[in-house]
Amino acid sequence: MLWAGVTGAAALAAGAAAPASAAGHAPAPPRPETPAQALHALAAGNLRWRTYRERHPDETPAVRKALTTGQHPFAVVLGCVDSRVPPELVFDQGLGDLLTVRSAGEVLDEAVLGSVAYGVLELAIPLVVVLGHQSCGAVRAAVQADLTGEPLPDHIQYLADQIRPAIDHGPEGDARVDATIDAQVRLVRSRLAAQPDLAAKVAEGRLAVVGARYELTSQLVHRLG
Repeated sequence: MLWAGVTGAAALAAGAAAPASAAGHAPAPPRPETPAQALHALAAGNLRWRTYRERHPDETPAVRKALTTGQHPFAVVLGCVDSRVPPELVFDQGLGDLLTVRSAGEVLDEAVLGSVAYGVLELAIPLVVVLGHQSCGAVRAAVQADLTGEPLPDHIQYLADQIRPAIDHGPEGDARVDATIDAQVRLVRSRLAAQPDLAAKVAEGRLAVVGARYELTSQLVHRLG
């Protein structure tokens, strides 16, 4: 499962509550207000996604109209730019539910950090998820450049330089790429959690900053410790 504390039976019930044909018409669940509630909502949404029971919530005309006056997303997802891993789909969420920030390889620079901080400090979002994924091209490029010493095009080289500290030099070949994907998520998560403003909210129990990984082969999102 995605997060500890979400049992298979409970999540399956959440996923089976509304068939895909009823998308957008199921009663809206209570808005998550705590880190635990937000984690549970994402876990249930990912289960719906990978079992083909998506609800496609919060897309109705009423929701669209309500969102013209403000937004109250319940999670920040910092993910990769990869077209196969759109957070709103893999977590089966809709308009106004997630504040998504995307950079290749989840690279954390000042613009990305400021965007995450905006969600937490200005919108009072209780959860930040750093979401890596299987077969990340940005990580593969960084690993290859580190191995060969050959420079990449200027802006792509910047990404490789940012990912390089996470490279796991133990495994070889594809195993090195795979291990570095996990290491990059953990490194970015730890850097975010160490930001003073975010760390204060974590200490107060008002925020959780977690790492996770999406598997392209199974559509499962699972937490990285």
